[in-house]
Amino acid sequence: MTTSLFAQEDFSTPWHKVPELLLPAYVETWLMVGITMLLVVLIGIPVGVILHNTSDLGLHPNPRVFAVLNTVVNIGRSLPFLILMAAIIPVTRFLVGTTIGIPAAIVPMTTAGVPFFARLVQNALREVRSDVTDMGQVSGGSTLQVIRTVQLSEALPALAGALTVNTIAMIDYSAIAGSIGAGGVGNLAITYGYNRFDDNIMIATAVSLIITIAVVQFVGDRVVKALTP
Repeated sequence: MTTSLFAQEDFSTPWHKVPELLLPAYVETWLMVGITMLLVVLIGIPVGVILHNTSDLGLHPNPRVFAVLNTVVNIGRSLPFLILMAAIIPVTRFLVGTTIGIPAAIVPMTTAGVPFFARLVQNALREVRSDVTDMGQVSGGSTLQVIRTVQLSEALPALAGALTVNTIAMIDYSAIAGSIGAGGVGNLAITYGYNRFDDNIMIATAVSLIITIAVVQFVGDRVVKALTP
């Protein structure tokens, strides 16, 4: 009889209390993603531009520079995020002084996001027609002017699409970062949904992430459409 009663016990958070836990975690998730994406864009665009323009299709082909940078990007993209987080724990501790919390999550998220975004930037620039780039050079534009006013300008729709894809990836990574106590929706799902067998929290976190990613994709598609000539 005791076993039967225990089996029927419900450990789930009442639905009316779920927002009290979910909303702060949701804000933490966007804080992680927002800071990470700012760093990813600031670092990833220059890396992607250098990758493209030192390749055979770029303005200044340089096989040595391209080979080194291409190898670094490939290594950064090949490591699963969970393994990457564990592998760079000493670096994370050195940079932010801790291995838990939002600052500790931003380091591996940025480390994973930059190579991914840089490759997307390279692919976007590769799609810019060579005759358009040649025209910019013939017109007397400097390398920086051609990159800014021709390459990046012409690739703007593709770059917006790349930003959308990368943002969604960072939302996914932020959920994984919950495993190191980084906070956010992922940490809430593990702490309550998994460890405490809280079905309501697990459902709420899953639904919130699904809706968030759908909204980000919808907005990104609209931006790409608006930027496409």
